[in-house]
Amino acid sequence: MGEIISPRGWTAMGIVIITAAIIGAIGAGLDAVALSILGGAAAVLATTAGRQPRPEPAPPPPAPAPSAPLDVVLDALGEPVLILSGPRIANANKAARALLGAHIVGEDARTAIRHPAAAALLVGVGDAAPASLAGLGRPDQRWEMQLAPIGDGRRLVHLADRSGSHAAERMRVDFVANASHELRTPLASILGYVETLSDAAGEDPAIRARFLKIVFDEARRMERLVEDLMSLSRIEAEKFRTPAESIDLAALVDKTYAELADMHDGRGRDIILEHEPTPIPVLGDRAQLSQLLHNLIGNAMKYGRPGTPIRVSLTSEEDVVRLVVADQGEGIAPEHLPRLTERFYRVDPGRSRSIGGTGLGLAIVKHIVERHRGRFDIASRLGEGTRVTVTLRSPATANAVIKQ
Repeated sequence: MGEIISPRGWTAMGIVIITAAIIGAIGAGLDAVALSILGGAAAVLATTAGRQPRPEPAPPPPAPAPSAPLDVVLDALGEPVLILSGPRIANANKAARALLGAHIVGEDARTAIRHPAAAALLVGVGDAAPASLAGLGRPDQRWEMQLAPIGDGRRLVHLADRSGSHAAERMRVDFVANASHELRTPLASILGYVETLSDAAGEDPAIRARFLKIVFDEARRMERLVEDLMSLSRIEAEKFRTPAESIDLAALVDKTYAELADMHDGRGRDIILEHEPTPIPVLGDRAQLSQLLHNLIGNAMKYGRPGTPIRVSLTSEEDVVRLVVADQGEGIAPEHLPRLTERFYRVDPGRSRSIGGTGLGLAIVKHIVERHRGRFDIASRLGEGTRVTVTLRSPATANAVIKQ
């Protein structure tokens, strides 16, 4: 059962039957006919039993893909990689040659890298922990060197650029130190005057009133600093969430002007607004844009010369809105301009503190502009004043709804 009879088997079976019929026709007996049929069928089955269909030939295995040369593989890596054969450099990728020089292949690795921490790792002194290389390449660069054996007496050296993380860690440490100093100074003043007031000086009404005013001013200074620190923290926490609310920036500028008009000894009267009477929409965060305007216009009021104009202009150009705040103050020397947006950086620390500056105003403005995917530029000349330009995005559609 289950045997398979091929077409040739069926042909043979037909011949057997025809032969049996001929035997019967020539007068042979019935027994002879039956015997010939049974014998022929048995022969056919014997020849075909167990025969399986011929299997299809298996496809040939795919040819192996040609392997890329080692130099091509190494050059595809973005960070410097070296392969050492003994103490010498057998291979160096493009990034390694750009960092250490095109001549390094064939040199002793300790001569090519020229760093004490690298030399100690290359000769196997100490454990195999990664080595930190400061000043390799540029003075401000920091590299992490790792070394691993790859067989045949060869070793792979990988240099990872850690300059960004090092700079971020340094900024964090500096920020904590500066914030602690800025908080400690008014706190020490408050504690000192409170202690004085608790002694005999507190019995003199004039002295008591003067000291209480100093305590109040220092407490307000601490309050402003804490508020700015919290603002900076919130803005940084939201920096990856692009604001999508449509805001009428012209109306927000008018509102800011009304709030600042009577501040800074009447300097608000020197503000000159320049914008069209129609709404000027931008995509943004209302609270942060209001803080940006207060910081920029407030700085112009503080540092501009009394009685000189403070121009606040707002223009819409195609798909962007440009805000410019310009004063006619003493100006800023060119060497200070790149650092103005650093936290706690002050051109004149004494003057800044005397007028209530926390050293965080422009840092906050910069982070707000970055969150809004805009641009922030400062231009200044000594004796002529300072001009700050902020460029923001307009809503994608012309009929955007202005949310008041």
